[in-house]
Amino acid sequence: MAIAGFGEIAEQLRRSTVLIHSGSRGSGSGVIWSSDGLIVTNAHVVRGSNVRVQLWDGREIEGAIASRDPRRDLAALRISADSLPAASPADSSQLRPGELAIAIGNPMGFVGALTTGVIHAIGPLRGLGSQTWVQASVRLAPGNSGGPLADARGYVIGINTMVAGRLALAIPSNAVCGFVAGGPRSAWLGVAVHPVRLPRANGHAFGLVLLEVEPGSPAAQASLMAGDILLGTEEKGFQSVEYVAAAIDGQGSRLLRLEFLRGDYSRVRRVTVRLGDSNDGKDVIAA
Repeated sequence: MAIAGFGEIAEQLRRSTVLIHSGSRGSGSGVIWSSDGLIVTNAHVVRGSNVRVQLWDGREIEGAIASRDPRRDLAALRISADSLPAASPADSSQLRPGELAIAIGNPMGFVGALTTGVIHAIGPLRGLGSQTWVQASVRLAPGNSGGPLADARGYVIGINTMVAGRLALAIPSNAVCGFVAGGPRSAWLGVAVHPVRLPRANGHAFGLVLLEVEPGSPAAQASLMAGDILLGTEEKGFQSVEYVAAAIDGQGSRLLRLEFLRGDYSRVRRVTVRLGDSNDGKDVIAA
């Protein structure tokens, strides 16, 4: 079925989508959220402090991270520009399976690439915790992260974040609006982790190996290092990435006692991490 004005809708979405370069980690996408220079993207797209934003007209502008929430995988950037073609968010609570979905992004270096599909479901996905996702049958690739998922009218219904099987997963627009409005932020640990299976010789079958530890982060100040394996808190072992996210969640300064392995992994060690202190917006994804 043809959609009246689809070409114009697609072109407007392209103009509201930006290309983001962050350090040596490649590139991703972002959405112009307001005409005065507010850009929304994924937190994992802008892990470094050196961020450059390329607009649809070819202009490249340095961006500054205004806020970042690793648990929701969202970040807001500010660029010095005005009268930008901002996108318009939809009410994601009104989405229904079967509706048309349009994704715009910059996959594999192809700027402004468009793909279409339909909404498959709206809700949590098994294995990814309790977070709600807009799940759509659109084809995404590296570089699409942070770009818009829109409805047939061109209104943004989500921020494209990852692929699960054959489905694209997007953070619902209502959650994005809450983030932009300054909703509660997750605590910061400052690590990147990867789940691993462990021999039961030490009594633990699951752990989270630290791939990176951000300098100056609570994890670094507690002397945790890349290669350490987090096992859990003194009260409860971790069984997924969501467990550590829940363990550090909360407001205000507080102490968290963690168990971990180091070296030959033969002895369980313990460390106290201070959470809730100011991080100047430098949250690192993965906890």
